This record gives sequence, structure tokens and C-alpha cells, in this order.
Amino acid sequence: MEKHPYIDQLFIGKPKTMGDPNAKKLMEKEWTSGIFKEPIQTPLWLGKENLDGDGQADLKNHGGPEKAVLAYAATHYEKWHSEYQNDRIQAGAMGENFSVVGLDEINVCIGDIYEVGEAVVQVSQPRQPCWKPARRFRILDFALRIQKSGRTGWYFRVVKEGTVKENDTIKLIERPYPEWTIARCNEIMHEKKDDMEATAELAACEHLAPNWKETLAKRLKGESKSIDSRVYGPNK
Repeated sequence: MEKHPYIDQLFIGKPKTMGDPNAKKLMEKEWTSGIFKEPIQTPLWLGKENLDGDGQADLKNHGGPEKAVLAYAATHYEKWHSEYQNDRIQAGAMGENFSVVGLDEINVCIGDIYEVGEAVVQVSQPRQPCWKPARRFRILDFALRIQKSGRTGWYFRVVKEGTVKENDTIKLIERPYPEWTIARCNEIMHEKKDDMEATAELAACEHLAPNWKETLAKRLKGESKSIDSRVYGPNK
């Protein structure tokens, strides 16, 4: 009998402030982030905007109903460790809430609806990595490397609130857009920016998060902006 994907570990954490406000090196200056999560073995309530006990520092770019839960494939860490030989880059390091087994960017699609414990969630968008993982691990171009690797993770919106816990199965109950895997969305957003036909098709995807739709709509109008503020931020 085929085993369903499942939550390998559950992570939450409130924003923390670290660094030295008087540091001369940019990567050592004071910063605040909710990327530091701790594993939780007890059941947690998953509400419309986040897991009970979780929080984000930058509410403009993180959290909210379209980014209620960040999921990340547990198997990706084997690759990161192989590439960087850094034991600190382990499950939870990307700030994820669900470290999952059996799902990744290749087999997860926009609009997918899953039962997880008592809750029901829907895939809303890929994660666009920002400068904070780079600051955490002192790797200036880490956000770009995450982006180019395709190992970005993805967000869930919450369709039905409920408790979730470690080892809960993640059961697919609906897949309206099998053509829009997270991997393909990442490809169109980041690597094939000149493919306007695919850009228009993705922008029209009903269950894609509004901020992605907005970015794609601007591209179709010929508008674009540098990604440096996202991927480098105050690190550079």
C-alpha cells in the first residue's frame, strides 16, 4: 500500500532580533526575523493566518492568509549539506512550518487541496527566497542559489482550520491545475521571463496568490523591477 506524504517535523517560532547595531560589516548588523523556528511535538492549531505560536517580523512580505504555512521538502537538506558542508543547514533552517516527506516542487501544484490532520489547506504560491536565509548562514548570494536550485518550498492557505501534528498524513483531495507545478511556476517567474504566453497563462491561474498575479501582470505590461532588494536586502 502506497504511503501518503506526511509532516516529518512541525516548526514554529516568534521573531527574534540578533546581530550588533554598531557592526561595521553589513552581514553582522542587527536584524529581526521569524526565520528561527523550533520543532514542536505536540498538536498545534492551524488558523487562517498561521500556526498557533508562530509569527513573522515582516508582515508585508511574510505571513497572512496567502502564506499561512511554509512547507519544505525534508530531503532537500541532504543536497544543501552536500553543497555547503554546514550542519546548521538542517530541517527548519529555511523557516518552514511543515518539513514534509513525499512532496516537493515537482509533484506539488498551485491549487492543490490537501487534508492535513483536522485541517484542509491549499497551495497558493512558491516561496520567493529573500535575504534572511543569506544573513542567517552568512552566504551573500544564498537567496539566489535557493531560487536557481528550484528548492524554494511553497505556501499553503488554510481552507479549514484545525489541529495538525508531526506524522500527520498530507492527503491530496483535489488538483485543479496539474500543469502548474511549483517547479514550473518557479521556472516561468525566474528563468523564462520572456515567455509571455506562459506568463499570461500562469497569471490567469485562479488559485495563484494575488501578489504573484500582480507581478506577472506587470511583466505583461512591460514593467519590471530589480530583485536585488529581495535577494540581497541590507546584506549588500
